[in-house]
Amino acid sequence: MLLLLFAALGALSLLRFRLALPFWLDGPVSLLGAIALLATLPVYPSEPLFFWLALLACWSFAWLFVERLSQAIRARQVSGEIFGLLIPIVFGLALLLIWEVVTRGANVPQVLLPPPSQIWARLTDSVPTLVADFQQTFLKAVLAGYAMGCASGFVVAILVDRSPFLKAGLLPIGNFVSALPIIGIAPIMVMWFGFDWQSKAAVVVAMTFFPMLVNTVAGLNQASVIERDLMRTYAASYSQTLLKLRLPAAAPFIFNALKINSTLALIGAIVAEFFGTPIVGMGFRISTEVGRLNIDLVWAEIAVAAVAGSAFYGVIALIERAVTFWHPSVRGGRA
Repeated sequence: MLLLLFAALGALSLLRFRLALPFWLDGPVSLLGAIALLATLPVYPSEPLFFWLALLACWSFAWLFVERLSQAIRARQVSGEIFGLLIPIVFGLALLLIWEVVTRGANVPQVLLPPPSQIWARLTDSVPTLVADFQQTFLKAVLAGYAMGCASGFVVAILVDRSPFLKAGLLPIGNFVSALPIIGIAPIMVMWFGFDWQSKAAVVVAMTFFPMLVNTVAGLNQASVIERDLMRTYAASYSQTLLKLRLPAAAPFIFNALKINSTLALIGAIVAEFFGTPIVGMGFRISTEVGRLNIDLVWAEIAVAAVAGSAFYGVIALIERAVTFWHPSVRGGRA
């Protein structure tokens, strides 16, 4: 009966009939529906139609809650700094609920797609393994390769900016190297630098160098001719113009490259581990556990990689907001 009630409410919400209730009540209604769904999963086959309609109802109420909350934030009825985080949280939890209900309710084989509850149980049971893999892949290969690749790309961009010959000759090569597939670079780096994390860091350097180079060179050209003429009028040297005008103007481009490279670095290190590594690492664990059909452990590794990559990206985004607070794009986002 409870499932039937939520199914009826969900049908109304899908037809866009707005209930005469405050927007914040949509969240508790969706939460109650999620609890009812999870509680009735063992007896799901008895009422399949009502079950799927109830799932649709939960999703629609979560959708209404997110939509109305975003409208309230835009209308400044609630604080966007505080309640803005609820939108991705509710959306993510709704996706996890659908994943859990569909895989368990439809009896999807665990080899194809395990439910989030099983992945979480495997994650908590395999903490030492996951920590060792995280240290090998992220703390060693990713961070080292990211730092070296971005720093070298930035330095070379400064040199390219000083030399028209390098700008005309190196940038086309950079675009060519950026198009090379990882699976072609990784085996060569393993042969050159060995099976440990150094070869994976070398792959990360190759993947992050040219995005930083191209973005920095493009950013250094953002200062207008009038601004450069003004610096020359003040008899500013190249280094003074670079530090006080051109690098600040290039900051959004540089941080854009840093954010892009934060995801490329993790992907490159994981893929590089498929081609040779000690018996530790995220890529090694994924490749071996797939062969053993331990798909829940594979998804646990993917979850750790996703959280690490998102946190890495978020830290860089926060640093960008603190450094480039004066830029119109940042001030416009805060308005």
